Amino acid sequence: MRIFGLAALLVALAIVALLVGKQLGGSASPASSRAGSGEAMPQVPSGSPRQVEQQFKQSLDAAMQTPRPMPDEAR
Repeated sequence: MRIFGLAALLVALAIVALLVGKQLGGSASPASSRAGSGEAMPQVPSGSPRQVEQQFKQSLDAAMQTPRPMPDEAR
């Protein structure tokens, strides 16, 4: 009976190893397929850190100025 228990444990370990291998292999393929599909990659900000900070503050201020749509109030 111990042989069957050990065999079942080894089969379960092999299944887990295959699933982990697929998960790790699957996480790298979407990034490489996106790069070749012509989609825009995230750009590194250019300019001095002070300019980047000013651009961020300006975009944040612009986002804060746009009003949010309010849901209909309950009657």
